[in-house]
Amino acid sequence: MRLRSSSLCNSSSIGDLSRRNSALIFCVFEMGRGKVELKRIENTTNRQVTFSKRRNGLLKKAFELSILCDAEVALVIFSATGKAYQYATNDIQSTISRYRDSVGIPHLYTQHSRTVEFWRAELNNLRKSVQSLEEKLNHLAGEDLSSLGMRELKQLERQLKVGVERVRTRKRTVIVEHINLLKKEQRALLNENASLQKRLQETGLNSSNLAEGSTSGPFRRL
Repeated sequence: MRLRSSSLCNSSSIGDLSRRNSALIFCVFEMGRGKVELKRIENTTNRQVTFSKRRNGLLKKAFELSILCDAEVALVIFSATGKAYQYATNDIQSTISRYRDSVGIPHLYTQHSRTVEFWRAELNNLRKSVQSLEEKLNHLAGEDLSSLGMRELKQLERQLKVGVERVRTRKRTVIVEHINLLKKEQRALLNENASLQKRLQETGLNSSNLAEGSTSGPFRRL
């Protein structure tokens, strides 16, 4: 802090006023202006108070600028907790659109644009997936192996061994199921054949009994 004497605070006047012991010395004390270090305020309470004061000041300055200079102003502030504060002379979306037009940024936030961008990204992802699946299918078929290194070839060999074993296991299961089905059909045919033979025998016996009854009855033909 340094002392700056005003015109009313020269040496002679100070001597005169001191001798009279009744005077008020007009002296101006001013702080030396140094560089203020900008850094995050660690104290939470002080940080919130500073944010509130400077936010209000910034919003006030934006309002004054729009009134004094007939300017279109849009201001958005987010606090550390995520709370939003904004000021806009017009609709803020309209101002943002005007800004995008002025700097050449495409409008990506309309519903139509979002839909187009979404499906374009989905299409690219699907193309990549199809290409990857086609490459894997070719590798499993033993094609296009020149781009694979030793590690990829060993991994492919393990996959093929596992796949072949699974195919063989499934093949054995299908064969056993088919044999069991044939045996079941065979038993059904044997049972049906036995049933038919039994019915045939019963039919033959009935025919013999009828023939014997007709020749030995009271109305036997002479």
